[in-house]
Amino acid sequence: MNLAPDSADLKKGPGTAAPGTAPGRGTPAVIRLLVLATFVVILNETIMINAIPRLMTDLHITEQAAQWLSTAFMLTMAAVIPVTGWFLQRVTTRRAYAIAMGVFLGGTALAAVAPVFEVLLLARIVQASGTAVMMPLLMTTLMTVVPERDRGRVMGTVTMAISVAPAMGPAVSGLILQLGSWRLLFVAVLPIAGLITWRGLARLENVGEPQASTVDWFSVAAAAGGFGSLVYGLSRFGEGGTAVPAVIVAAGAVLIAVFVIRQLALQRRDVPLMDLRVLRHRTYALSLLLMALGFMAMLGAMILLPIYLQNLRGLSPLETGLLVMPGGLAMGLLGPVVGRVFDRFGARVLVVPGAAGVVLALAGFTQISMTMPYWQVLGLHTLLTASLAAAFTPVFTLGLGALPSHLYSHGSSMLGTLQQVAAAFGTALVVTVMAGRAETRIADGVTQAVAQLDGMRLAFVISAALSVVMVGIALLLPKRATPPAEVPEPVPAPKADERQTSDDLCLEPVG
Repeated sequence: MNLAPDSADLKKGPGTAAPGTAPGRGTPAVIRLLVLATFVVILNETIMINAIPRLMTDLHITEQAAQWLSTAFMLTMAAVIPVTGWFLQRVTTRRAYAIAMGVFLGGTALAAVAPVFEVLLLARIVQASGTAVMMPLLMTTLMTVVPERDRGRVMGTVTMAISVAPAMGPAVSGLILQLGSWRLLFVAVLPIAGLITWRGLARLENVGEPQASTVDWFSVAAAAGGFGSLVYGLSRFGEGGTAVPAVIVAAGAVLIAVFVIRQLALQRRDVPLMDLRVLRHRTYALSLLLMALGFMAMLGAMILLPIYLQNLRGLSPLETGLLVMPGGLAMGLLGPVVGRVFDRFGARVLVVPGAAGVVLALAGFTQISMTMPYWQVLGLHTLLTASLAAAFTPVFTLGLGALPSHLYSHGSSMLGTLQQVAAAFGTALVVTVMAGRAETRIADGVTQAVAQLDGMRLAFVISAALSVVMVGIALLLPKRATPPAEVPEPVPAPKADERQTSDDLCLEPVG
């Protein structure tokens, strides 16, 4: 799907509504439909976390095998998203939506009836393949159809889909699991996703025109192997032993280096799978780094808090989900408000306090204990999510807004890929630090509970230290993005025997 404006659009000037969208300050219908669909599919990334004990019993599998249902989802996302930049330029909006939601529905239906673990794992991979397309499709379409003056407000709504959905997954699954089997997690999603798909296909209009291009299959293989190995290797840390995960991560890094070299070569012919020229734009590169650190902080807390509340404080999965739910709701409710503030005042007034709030929240979690009041845990978690909401919306809008329109799909693809890598790295970091510290403390003779608590404190200390970098990056970001001017394709100079004289230019062409 070529989402760059055509010559007619450029004549209308910036901020003109795209075909199929109503002018004004309302959110375009295409964006509302894509937000709903994206929320539903991304929710499934973390919905299996609370179902692990029941899966172990019903399918007769180990905890490590059950964890693969979440790991495989994240791994598939990391492997598929790099291809979406090319894919979205090749197909229409409706076709991209139909393929993504059709694949997701197929995976969900298969998961609901999966008789054995291997089939359920395959279903999760199919689900993730559809999910991987939705976020880049949403972000690319938004940057194309929404005028610059309204992007912050609309992006605030988008924040709910891409940030709140993973945070809400454990809480939603905790509620559903109280009603019965783990299969209900998929049975409940199936009709909702089906209805959204039907409504979307009935009302969705194409944005831009598809652009025929070939795909470099070597790049596809290198991207899938590199990013997939990196996420898988990072997810293996904390399972006991670091040698094998380190080798897998190193292999992934080598394949990513090969992928980068290949893209640099393809860029000279203007046919890269993922256009790395997006990184030449300073505001986008800074936004990408800040976003990665923010997702590391969010996923680290999502991993540590359930362990703390369930293993050390004795809460049930449902109670844990209800305790962290207000934080997820706060992030969702603040998204549109943050977007309006961004449209009026720019990014710095939001991103700098948001980054500082993340530091304060993580610093507060370094003081967790067996007697910390639950209201304090709730308050710190809400501060963390509200601060991330204040940062994410401006960062997404500012970063993509700094790119020329023909790079929107590639910028969205890279953002989605790095989000998965950052989530895996954040998870691996806190789990490894916590486990390592706990082992050391147990060797010193302390109890398992005290050792694990000390490990969590150290993990939060390191997370807080990394989040300080967010503040530094926030101070470097501009108030608003200044997109580069669209440069027309250069016209080749005529050959010597074809050059026209000044008199020739006044003549009408013959034939």
